[in-house]
Amino acid sequence: MTIVRLGYVAMSMELKNASPSQTMTYAQFQKIDDREAAIRKLERISISNLHHTLRILRHNVASEIYFYRLTSRLIPLANHPELLDWNYMKPLQKELREIGKFVRDNNIRVDFHPDHFVLINSSKKEILKNSLQTLKMHYLLLKGMGIDRTHRCVMHVGGNYKDTGASLERFIDNWAVVPKSLQKMIMLENDDTSFTLEDSLYLCEKLEIPLVFDYHHHLAHHQNSDWKSHWDRVVQTWRHSPLPIKMHISSPKSQNAFRHHADYVDVDMFFKFLTEIKGSIPQIDCMIEAKRKDEALFRLMEEIKVRDDVEMIDGSSFKLRSYQ
Repeated sequence: MTIVRLGYVAMSMELKNASPSQTMTYAQFQKIDDREAAIRKLERISISNLHHTLRILRHNVASEIYFYRLTSRLIPLANHPELLDWNYMKPLQKELREIGKFVRDNNIRVDFHPDHFVLINSSKKEILKNSLQTLKMHYLLLKGMGIDRTHRCVMHVGGNYKDTGASLERFIDNWAVVPKSLQKMIMLENDDTSFTLEDSLYLCEKLEIPLVFDYHHHLAHHQNSDWKSHWDRVVQTWRHSPLPIKMHISSPKSQNAFRHHADYVDVDMFFKFLTEIKGSIPQIDCMIEAKRKDEALFRLMEEIKVRDDVEMIDGSSFKLRSYQ
């Protein structure tokens, strides 16, 4: 019997005035004549983002949701080249500790998904340097929360640069300069335009990185539509992880906009996948990447609870029944 646990990304559609991604642009920062005052404003925004994050986590626990993706935009301008002297972690310690305690006390799985500009396989040293700086920020945030950093950041492979093979090998070459502490933090996912499931598995197996299978991405971009023949390989990439296997689930917005995420998840599409993997693993954590965030999770659970092939556990988890 396989347990399925659902989570969602960053923003709650139910909570009002609770954005964890409030920001300030560098242009706005420059308009404040007193640099110290501008930095204090950045810190107030960051603290507000962390307060809202804790509000969302409390909302999640009240709704029996124990899997959540933190936004990577908690600290605006944290890695801006003109603000590298700003010790952004110092004023956030209290709020980070509060979040970490709540996460641990309620056994919540949290992780990050750094933005697309984090490119380990870049051929440009400056982009690689900035990418490592951004990953270090995620590491420090998790450390500040007191959360084990192992397999907490999911990333795309990076740029294809019109040569898949060379881009994969450059990832391997650049991986050697990624600090071990950051290496341990990373998971990779297949994407919808550049690197297929097979491409991503090549790196994950070679470098011992867990693979987060994105079912929607696979349907949009594949060499071989039969992902099932590779499922055991996906499972094996998680053999050294302390966390359950993770996947991403979303549905196409339309046939003409197939790569775009729909507002909600198509339950039939989701169970087409789940039926194939049922019994192959004890648990799978499914991150919903739908536009309506937690609202999409609630609707999906309403559609799931009336099925006769599941056994409900709580507000976001269920068991897949096995009929012998």
